[in-house]
Amino acid sequence: MITKTPRKKIKAKKHLKVRQRVFGTPERPRLCVYRSLKHIYAQIIDDVAGKTLVAASSLDFEGTGSNVEGAKKVGEMIGKKAVEAGITKVVYDRGGNIYHGRIKALAEGAREAGLDF
Repeated sequence: MITKTPRKKIKAKKHLKVRQRVFGTPERPRLCVYRSLKHIYAQIIDDVAGKTLVAASSLDFEGTGSNVEGAKKVGEMIGKKAVEAGITKVVYDRGGNIYHGRIKALAEGAREAGLDF
């Protein structure tokens, strides 16, 4: 009998692999992304201090974050907030998601707002 691995387990395994390589420092904090079915969330985290420095989500503005345009807006918002806080360089943690669609749009929006990663 052939059994398929559930999608949740595959994503969790990918996220663990990413987190082994990606670590946020005070000089280069981690831009962490979480994608749900309806919204997208982004945080800039200093893992050494264990603190969230900046956060943004699709809940912060009118409309939905379940599309590419909404994700790009979230990326621009997090980029603007980070630049105001004095953060210009980050490490991108895609949270086990494939770099495609909303995850890619958020990254491009953050780059356009002035973040370097």
